[in-house]
Amino acid sequence: MAVKLYASLAITEEDLINIRVGEDVPEHRLLEEAVSAQNKGADELIITDAAPAELHEESIHLLRAVCAAACIPVTVTGPVKRLEDVKKYLYAGCSRVILALSDPAQYALLKEASERFGAEKIAAAADSSVMSLAEDFFEPVRLYAGSVFSLVRPEECGNRFEGMPFIFIEKEKTPDEGLSYFLKPEIEGYCHPAFTEAQGYPVAEYKSRCMEAGGKMYVLESSLSWDDFTKNADGLLPVIVQDFENDEVLMMAWMNREAFEETLVSGKMVYYSRSRKERWCKGETSGHYQYVRSLVIDCDRDTMLAKVIQVGAACHTGNRSCFYTPLTDTGIRKQNPQRVLEEVYETVLDRKKNPKEGSYTNYLFEKGIDKILKKLGEENAETIIAAKNPGSEEIVYEISDYLYHLTVLMAEKGVSWDDITAELARRH
Repeated sequence: MAVKLYASLAITEEDLINIRVGEDVPEHRLLEEAVSAQNKGADELIITDAAPAELHEESIHLLRAVCAAACIPVTVTGPVKRLEDVKKYLYAGCSRVILALSDPAQYALLKEASERFGAEKIAAAADSSVMSLAEDFFEPVRLYAGSVFSLVRPEECGNRFEGMPFIFIEKEKTPDEGLSYFLKPEIEGYCHPAFTEAQGYPVAEYKSRCMEAGGKMYVLESSLSWDDFTKNADGLLPVIVQDFENDEVLMMAWMNREAFEETLVSGKMVYYSRSRKERWCKGETSGHYQYVRSLVIDCDRDTMLAKVIQVGAACHTGNRSCFYTPLTDTGIRKQNPQRVLEEVYETVLDRKKNPKEGSYTNYLFEKGIDKILKKLGEENAETIIAAKNPGSEEIVYEISDYLYHLTVLMAEKGVSWDDITAELARRH
């Protein structure tokens, strides 16, 4: 069982004073701390929503920005009173919502939330106040919560959470004193206040120390070892780096054994610089980290393909990709479905920002949301009618019309295809 390290952050009233729903979230402390925590090696974030009820929508807005910026899962705990509150957190991009067992309203939601969203999306929070309760109090927890976050040490919980993924939140001992917990088979996660930017605790180094002590930490595991690869005369392996989201080729670099092994432990791409003759972690100086999503070796085992989440630019020139200088081009283009949808969206968005006389798109924007919805409804009905007719030509035409009007609606509401595909990916 691998143990994850969690960094704990909080949304406060002060964080939300200058945020209004619908506006872009500026460079914000919470975003900076979230990104810093993952860069330091945290495997997951726990965010406590401590904002007052009147700023709940602003809190969701900020949380959505954090989830979009983070390349690691985000778990949230907050003032949940009804199922709608759970839905808002999950729709903001959180991987799990924690329900406090000490709060009767949240405890009562366990079954309903689990059946609606899946047990893996619902966690329970336990503190000392519930430890004296009868055994039947914990039966719904084991049935409907996918994991438990506990402020109580595992040895003090007995069999109350037996068989459940157990994440221990330590507040008393120092992180070094907590090393022994990683030898306990029931621990699947560990969180300490020191794993934050304010304390500056080196989480990645702590993870290495835990592994040296015999703990099994959450790291990437390769099906082949470095010795199984075919290296060049200098003992290096070429790595082609590709954008995980759109398959764009970003760059090419080299790895040695140390770089490969550090990549697996850190989850970030680490290379060997032939010119400087030293290891280099992409983004250490620029902040343009590459977070690993997959590593694949070719048939001869002499070239690696890395698919990554790229932060900022991959190229030192500031270009997104190092491959930006054209040499020759046949002009033939493959129709990538997502790229076509994105290009149509950009055209529609441009019409909204820069109106063009005689544009049908501008006509829809000028008439407003009711007109856009009316046209979308009409196109939906025509698509249904076309589906009842023989052949596919008509329905292709009608679906295209429907998608165009859907794109106009998305632009009107400020929703992008990235938002849609990200949500579909979370449900997959």
